[in-house]
Amino acid sequence: MPIAVKLDALPSPVWIGLVILGFVIWWPLGLTILAYALGRGRMCFGSGFSHWNDRADRLRPAPDWWRQPPTSGNRAFDDYRAETLRRLEDEQRGFHEFLGRLRMAKDKAEFDQFMAERRTRRDPAPSQPPA
Repeated sequence: MPIAVKLDALPSPVWIGLVILGFVIWWPLGLTILAYALGRGRMCFGSGFSHWNDRADRLRPAPDWWRQPPTSGNRAFDDYRAETLRRLEDEQRGFHEFLGRLRMAKDKAEFDQFMAERRTRRDPAPSQPPA
C-alpha cells in the first residue's frame, strides 16, 4: 500500500495535529504539510476546496461585466429582477447624492456660524506702546 493512500486515510484532527507539529519542528515542514493537506482536501472537513468554491460561485451575484447573472429559468422573472436591481441602484445613487448635499449643507452652516462668531468676537484693544 503506497504511503499517500495511508496518509489520505488519516482523519482531519490528525492532519491538524501534523500541521501544528510540523510548524513547531520547522516552519517550512509545517507549510509543506499544510499545502499537502489542503491540496488533497484533508483540511476542509468535506469534499475539499471544490465544494466551497462551487457553493460560493452559486451564492455570489455576478457584478462583473464578463459574467452573466445567474438565471432562474423564468424570463419574465429575470426581467423583473433586472429592472428592480436597476431601480434600486438608481435609488442608492440618489441617496448617496442626497447624503453628499446634506453633508455639504451641514458643513456650510457650521462654517458660516464659525465666521459669524469670529466677526462678533471682540479682540482686546491693542495696548499702546510706551512713548
